[in-house]
Amino acid sequence: MPLTRVQHGVLVALRALALVAVLLFVCRPVLLLPPVNAGDIVVPVLVDTSRSMRVADADGKPRIAAAQTLLTSSVLPALSRIGRPELFAVGERVAESSAANLTADARRTELATAVSTIRERFRGRRVAGIIVLSDGGDTGQGSRDAALRAGAPVFAVGIGSVEGVPDREVVGITAGDPRLDRSLVDLHVTTVSRGLGRDPYALRLLANGQLVESRRIASTADGTPGDEIFSVTPDPLNATVYTADVAVDPRESIAENNTRSLLLSPAARKRRLLVLGGAPGYEHSFLVRALSQDPSFEIDSIVRKGKDDSGRDTFLIQAGSGRGAGLVTGFPTTREALFAYDTVIIGNLEGEFFGRAQMDLLTEFVGTRGGGLLLLGSRTFLQRGLAGTPLEEALPVELNDRRGGATSRQGDSAAAVVRNAVTVTDEGAAHPIMRLGATPEASRAQWAALPPLASVSPVGGPRPGATVLAVSKSDNGAAVPLIAIQRFGRGRSMVFSGEASWRWRMMRPSDDLSYEHFWRQATRWLASDAPDPVTLMVPDAPALGDTIPVQLDARDAAFTVVSDATVEATLTSPGGEPEPLVLRPSGAGRHATTLVAETPGLYRIRAEARRGATLLGVADRWLYVGGADPEYADPRLNEGFLRRLARQSGGQYVQASDVGRVLSALSAAVPQTLEPERRDLWHQPWAFMLVLLLLAAEWVLRRLWGLR
Repeated sequence: MPLTRVQHGVLVALRALALVAVLLFVCRPVLLLPPVNAGDIVVPVLVDTSRSMRVADADGKPRIAAAQTLLTSSVLPALSRIGRPELFAVGERVAESSAANLTADARRTELATAVSTIRERFRGRRVAGIIVLSDGGDTGQGSRDAALRAGAPVFAVGIGSVEGVPDREVVGITAGDPRLDRSLVDLHVTTVSRGLGRDPYALRLLANGQLVESRRIASTADGTPGDEIFSVTPDPLNATVYTADVAVDPRESIAENNTRSLLLSPAARKRRLLVLGGAPGYEHSFLVRALSQDPSFEIDSIVRKGKDDSGRDTFLIQAGSGRGAGLVTGFPTTREALFAYDTVIIGNLEGEFFGRAQMDLLTEFVGTRGGGLLLLGSRTFLQRGLAGTPLEEALPVELNDRRGGATSRQGDSAAAVVRNAVTVTDEGAAHPIMRLGATPEASRAQWAALPPLASVSPVGGPRPGATVLAVSKSDNGAAVPLIAIQRFGRGRSMVFSGEASWRWRMMRPSDDLSYEHFWRQATRWLASDAPDPVTLMVPDAPALGDTIPVQLDARDAAFTVVSDATVEATLTSPGGEPEPLVLRPSGAGRHATTLVAETPGLYRIRAEARRGATLLGVADRWLYVGGADPEYADPRLNEGFLRRLARQSGGQYVQASDVGRVLSALSAAVPQTLEPERRDLWHQPWAFMLVLLLLAAEWVLRRLWGLR
């Protein structure tokens, strides 16, 4: 295209300027700027204002007072010579403050979150470092990973004493699974005493405010935790709050950690059991009778009684609520029918009885549905019909003896194992299934007094992850697992390789209930974790003011995820009426929300899930808020967290008496001379944009003037 001399000159000039600019920047010119003003350098100072800062172990003063003195006397004046200090109070949130207005009244310490927040707030600014004055008690709910990553270095100053003040504390209270009626629950209460010598002290257990038991505890070595076990029977109809309480010593300055509470919720429903028997006999009838006397179970029973004229098996079926029609073949005919049970018990039923599809279904019943499976009786194991099947993977032992016995793993010598008798392992003595006495030693003695079994099947060794609770010696002289358990997928499984456990009932005095206790405890353990199709999940022990996540999983009767479920839920606060609680979809079959509990006490969440007009299920959960105060849990100076926070960020940790080291380190890191700032132009965004603009302008003009 013909161009004028002006047009031609403009295009040449633009290309030449772009080329010159590129060559210039490749030579890496440096721009000299005026020296950095100290006012442009920021030093954020974070002060912990949680309630644990009230503890008076900083040279006899409360920690918050010691922090204020440190700020006004040395930290802020020294930082003013380095840069511009900015003071923030850290509790549940980060807020600007002044040294005179600091008060220790925050309910928790979001220390790690605060460091991340400050780094984000001053992004792009000149930050010499972040100073943190705290006792190290990070009780926040946020993740600590972001605070521990590299960024502005953190200089942590520990306020308080590593030894702490004289104090007695209820460290924890835990319980066995309380979701079944009339189950005996062990409450483990852990206490610790520091700086109060070996004086004994009183420990009380209360249920809903009423005294259950009081004990006099002998102090162990200073700072050594002591464990006490209380056996309780929770109320089967109402939620029970158990509180462990340690008497306050006059020498203590912290009374907030002398109590801790735990909620045991009532059972939502009875656990449904399916008991399959290979033939009428003592084992089946005694077992069903023992379980039927427990009001927490609902039992359906199938017993193979012989064959009809056509050679097909016939069964004696006892079932309720119209479930008998689905059991006429001796096994539930559909996935929904089987998954309606919480535990399946198979006694003296050979593996050939089950088809491949039924074995796959039983494996899914344990692993996917989360049910319990118990196999017992010699006929179940002797013919090895289950060996090599998918169901074998769900069992805690191999169904052959190629791996030998279990005594080498469980710590019992083969010589100590008596033929057909029960020898409890170390793991079994402490397990709730085997608990027949008040102590492990008493349980061992009671097991040793039981008569021998008729026989023991020579099963193989335990699988990895399984636990052998008891061993015995079979007819071939090998010590084999007698009682073994394991978790498989979402469920649990158990093997009892003995025969004729009814002897423990018939050959002992009438008041000996060892047989009933063992089988009921075993069945409770198997059934306790079996979920319902609609399940609510909430934290076990949220603190006051915590953000509490609430999640609901919706499945149908076959335990298939329902993605199009509709959920209606209510929340009942302490002393209040039910109010709507909105749960929104948050994934496949899951609905979720969060709530903040500002009032201590019992909360109840009830939810219904539907698919169209069909009710999928109802979930009911209780939670107790404020059972413990995390701010006063181990109120000593936590140097470990502060050291880790400082080290991983490239900073430094010191105690309050050595704060001068931190100030010196900050001063050394900041340039003190008035040297000009050197800025490489190649690294400036505008340099790249200039070259790009010149080339773009030349291209646009070419198109406007008809050039290609």
